[in-house]
This record gives sequence, structure tokens and C-alpha cells, in this order.
Amino acid sequence: MSVLDRLDVEPVINAGGPNTKHSGSRPREVAMEAMQEASGQFYNIDEFIIEAGKAIAELIGAPAATITSGASGGLVVQAAAAIARDDPDKIAALPNTDGMANDLIIQKHHRFIYDHLYLTSGGRFKEVGDGATCSPDEVEDAIDENTAAIIHLESPYKRNDIVPLEQLVEIAHRHDLPVLCDAASMLPPRSNLKLFLDQGADLVSFSGGKGIRGPQSTGVLAGTPEWVEYARLNNFPNVGIARAQKVSKEEMAGLVAALGEFVETDEEDETKRYSEMMQMVVDQIIEVPGIAVSVVHDRDHYIPHAVISFSSDWRGPDRDEIHRRLMAGTPRIYVANYGPERQLVIDPLNIQEGELEIVAERVRNELVKAASGE
Repeated sequence: MSVLDRLDVEPVINAGGPNTKHSGSRPREVAMEAMQEASGQFYNIDEFIIEAGKAIAELIGAPAATITSGASGGLVVQAAAAIARDDPDKIAALPNTDGMANDLIIQKHHRFIYDHLYLTSGGRFKEVGDGATCSPDEVEDAIDENTAAIIHLESPYKRNDIVPLEQLVEIAHRHDLPVLCDAASMLPPRSNLKLFLDQGADLVSFSGGKGIRGPQSTGVLAGTPEWVEYARLNNFPNVGIARAQKVSKEEMAGLVAALGEFVETDEEDETKRYSEMMQMVVDQIIEVPGIAVSVVHDRDHYIPHAVISFSSDWRGPDRDEIHRRLMAGTPRIYVANYGPERQLVIDPLNIQEGELEIVAERVRNELVKAASGE
């Protein structure tokens, strides 16, 4: 009996994108091969992570890089680096930050569901702005002797009427402070691997298990040599705040391999393929009354998606009920029910051979039944 046969867990067709709850993304074959290769030997992990960081920096054109346990682990390490830097006593004391500068300035609009990870290292937020707008003066006025860093979020559905990254960098660097950037889900486009660094961010976190399609529990932390070294000293395998955030040699090797294939892939060809897949879905459901559906590829949709919007004429159940019905059927199908309340989103990244037709037919059938009152 195989391991999967032993586990009473029903698989899901993932048509909703690389979210952690539904297993992230499909690891690239080169990643699986690299993990298998690395499993047969032992290494000094300090040396391994340093060399892996060098390889990643070269692949993405960054000054320096290292590996974290997902982008979420990167946020913990970012904050630890900002608070303790390379002071061994402070590193050992975290999350006890008594006597340390530990304020993390964050625009209120940049608060998000995972931002508490910045606090794991003993930091505390100092919010600026009112949630809709923020001015450079508000950021500047919040800086004092207790400030450790300024946080910047790059994310889908983020408003633009706040202080932009380049202006935050100018303010922060004038006060000898780092800017910590979370860009977990901003790949592709591949240009983002350098964009936020070129705009001056000192540390930028990306997920290794989303668009890159490396091992799900890996992350890339890129930045300046100084700040990446601070991060490394506060990261596994060292004894400290991130000791529990281990990444195995197999996963590190898999991430480097996956990233290499990711940066070498022709993004134009990839985008065309995803667009054609999503147009097939659109063609199947476009005539269902009460909905509008189209292929969308913009800042909020990192690759082409089929976005289903429920109009004011829609008389069926809400999008969350449609989502539930798709997950309750056979096979179970996950589509994304995030973003605007009256939208469902189909993401092609994890749709495997033979599944696209199943997804299109099931979504059409559920919408037709719902529209007719069933």
C-alpha cells in the first residue's frame, strides 16, 4: 500500500492558484530531481546556505540573497535583522527586545493578514496614515530613537495613494534605517525579482513555492550584502528566533534548481499559453445569465486568470456558495474566492494535463444550476 493510499485524504483539482491551504504549487521536475540528488549526501549547512544564496543572487541579478522558510519565514528574519543586526547578544535575546529599538513603522493601508509575523522577533508596529492615505511627513514624524525599520508591502489589490517605495527608501536611509519589503506573491513578472531592490529596498521576501514552483516551504530573501548578512545571522541553522524555521538541504537545492528554470523560461510564451487556457474557460461559461467573465492579466492577477463577476442581475447564491459546491463535488475543484466579494477567479498555474476541460465543465454546470435556482 502506498503512503497516499494509507491517508484518507481526497485530492483536489487546484484551479485557484498557489495558496498554502491547497498545497501551494506543483514543484518543477528539476526541483524534485535536485532534492533527490541532495538527499544522498551530507553538508555543513552554514556553507550550503551561503553557497545557495550566492547562486540565487547570481540568477536574479541581486547584490545578495539567502533562503528562508517560505516568504512568511522571511518576514520573521527581516524583523530580527532590523532589531538585532549582527549583535550576538541581541540575536540570542530575541524576542526579548528590552533596551532595543524595536518599532516597525508601517502604513496602515499596508497592514495585512500575515503581518504579525514581523512581530515574532519582538518588534511592535507603529502605524502611520489613516488606512486610505498616508503622507511622507507622517512617516518622517513617526521616526524616533525606538525605530528599527520601515515596512513596505507589495501585493495584489493594494491602493496607490500612499507613500511609494522609493520615497520610503529616501526617508529611511536618511535616518540609517532599512526598508523591509514583503513581495511574497509578486512573481511573475520576473522583472520584480530586481524591481524592488532597484527601488532601494534593503530586504525583499519572495515565496519559493508560488510562481517559482520550488518546494512549498522555501522562500527567497534578496537584498544588499550588509542586510542579507544580518538576516543570515538571525536565520536557521543558528540558535535564535528562527531556529524552528529550518529548510532542509534538499529543499534548498530544489529552490535553486526551480529558480534557475523560472528565470530561463520565456515569459511571453508562458503568458500566451496561460491566456489560451483561460480563454477556453471563458468560452464555456460566457453565456451563463447574470455573470460576466473575461481573461484578466494585470498587477492584481500575476498571470492570466479567468475572472468571473456576478452582476446585479445574478439571482443565484453568492460566490462563496459556488466555491463550496465545487469543493463538495467529485472531483473536488478549488477556485479562488478572494478579492472583490462578487468574483470567483480561476488560476491556470496548477491545472494539470486533462484537468482544464473538467474545470470548465464543472464550473459551467454549477453556474447554470445556480442561475436556474437549483
